[in-house]
Amino acid sequence: MATGILFSGQGAQTVGMGRSLYDHSEIAKALYDEANEVLGWDLKSVCFDGPEATLTETRVCQPALYVQGYVLFSILKERGLLNDLKAACGLSLGELTALATAGVYDFATGLRLVAERGRLMQLACDATKGGMAAVIGGAPEDVQSFCDEFDIEIANLNCPGQIVISGDNAKVLEAVAASKGRFKLCKPLNVAGAYHSRLMESARDAFAEFIKDFDFKAPELVCYTNVTGQQISDPQAIKEALVSQVVSSVRFEDNLRNMAADNGISEFFECGPGKVLAGFAKRIDRSLVVTPMSEFEEIPS
Repeated sequence: MATGILFSGQGAQTVGMGRSLYDHSEIAKALYDEANEVLGWDLKSVCFDGPEATLTETRVCQPALYVQGYVLFSILKERGLLNDLKAACGLSLGELTALATAGVYDFATGLRLVAERGRLMQLACDATKGGMAAVIGGAPEDVQSFCDEFDIEIANLNCPGQIVISGDNAKVLEAVAASKGRFKLCKPLNVAGAYHSRLMESARDAFAEFIKDFDFKAPELVCYTNVTGQQISDPQAIKEALVSQVVSSVRFEDNLRNMAADNGISEFFECGPGKVLAGFAKRIDRSLVVTPMSEFEEIPS
């Protein structure tokens, strides 16, 4: 039976993440040790021991989630659980993890890309006053009209009835205040900036310059881009999509629907903390089975 694999996005991180993987798996130990060397700072310590404030920083949590996701994939592969793996996708930064597992670039190259993406997005957050809010119970076209009214943007189309909006913080808060009676709920999110909006344009432009000389290969798995929700396979198109993704809406609902339908997949592994994507999947299509895992004891034997 065909299977798929999904990778977590920013916000799923939690202090202690990966410690049990490091303690019980030689593959995990090698990858975490390599990550420290590639980054030039102690990712392991921040993941395992915090502090939470440091782990939550964009420049830190993005590589932390990338490494843990790739480690979980590697252990699943070692255990022979991915012999029928057909396709991969991720939520926002999780897309970069998916591409690494598909062989578009190696683990170390992906980590360099993620680390720079996180650093640049951190700078963009620090240079702007952005915010985000979750809209519950709104159709995409209604949320788009709502965003147009307040000069903000749709950041994430996660699943039916859950959309995230993003933009200048004052405008986001103005929209939240005006949302009563229009949606079931609209609440501000505790984030450092306006991800997947035009406030990230400086990060997008700098990332485009950084990524241009990297060598990308055609994926060995069917991969999907958040930008369109569709399959993507041309190496240059993948590179361009990763650049666009910094400022564009994340179409995770479309990713998962298309991934399942195109490849006949009904069973997925979710690699990363929080079981967030499994929750989305239940609202997208209840027939899909998602096995979430974050720590060693959660990995099927």
